[in-house]
Amino acid sequence: MLTYDHEYWMEQAFKEAEKAFEKGEVPVGAVIVFNNSIIGRGHNLIETLQEPTAHAEMIAITAAADYLESRRLLDTILYVTLEPCPMCAGAIVLARIPVLVYGANDPKSGFCGTLYNTVQDQRLNHRVEIVKGILENKCSLIISDFFKKLRETN
Repeated sequence: MLTYDHEYWMEQAFKEAEKAFEKGEVPVGAVIVFNNSIIGRGHNLIETLQEPTAHAEMIAITAAADYLESRRLLDTILYVTLEPCPMCAGAIVLARIPVLVYGANDPKSGFCGTLYNTVQDQRLNHRVEIVKGILENKCSLIISDFFKKLRETN
């Protein structure tokens, strides 16, 4: 496994989640690290762009692929504040990302171990190492704060 300071890089993903929060988006942030540098970053822009695929992970994966000029993100680590959904889990497998680090579990749409585990399905041609629970409380709290604020506004 590639070794990195998971808490440091998750803090960088959390900064992206804060950007989403400020925009009224579900606060999820992601960064992709390669050779100890961020080569892709993203936060949810689903509402802003009115684009259902504008998840933090998808935006970060696109940026990293552009940076590496390759659809294969070998030797990278994806840090994301919330467990990826089915779409993002599929993109992680297709991008051949070897390591996924996430903060909070997603009991409603988590497809990296909670509801299903797409990224480690033995039937697929690529499997991802998962590290979960990094800054879990902080990552969970921003999500619950967002939905609490949303309920109060409505």
